[in-house]
This record gives sequence, C-alpha cells and structure tokens, in this order.
Amino acid sequence: MAILKTDQEEIELQDRSRIKDVAEELGIPFGCRSGICGTCKIEVLEGEENLDDLNEQEQAMGDRDRTHRLACQCSILKGTVKIKSERYGSNVFFKR
Repeated sequence: MAILKTDQEEIELQDRSRIKDVAEELGIPFGCRSGICGTCKIEVLEGEENLDDLNEQEQAMGDRDRTHRLACQCSILKGTVKIKSERYGSNVFFKR
C-alpha cells in the first residue's frame, strides 16, 4: 500500500493508483481534472521518486518537474509521498 499525505493527514491507496481522488480528499483544489487548467498544481515535499514520470499534459504546462506536479495527472507507484497545494502555498488545506 502507498500513502499520500500532507502535514495534517494521510490516506492509504493501492500502489500504482492515480492520486487525484485521494488528493481531493486531502483538500487539493481541482478544476478540469484533465491536465489543462493547472488548478491542481502540487509541490511534492517528500517521495518524488515514488511517483510516475511526468506525462505529456504536465510537460506541456511548461513549469512542471519531479517536485511540481499536477495532482490530476500523476500516479503513486509505491511508498509515501508528501504534498502541498501550490495554490495556497501551505500544507494546511481547505476542505470541501
């Protein structure tokens, strides 16, 4: 099992899972959910090696790298990944 976490909370998910649904539960804001709008930009604070490689949508955004991803596009391969929202610049998230 993999773990996606913030400073406040962590959630387990299956290895090789897309993180978007769990990231949303952790308070990451979403817009289009297809890698176009950039609303779900995250900073990977720990465990970037546990995420898959950047995909075409992330590369096309132009400002993404291994520690700056789109939550709607990446998958967690294994292990633990700690994230924060770039939109709010904090590890404290706004829950719906």
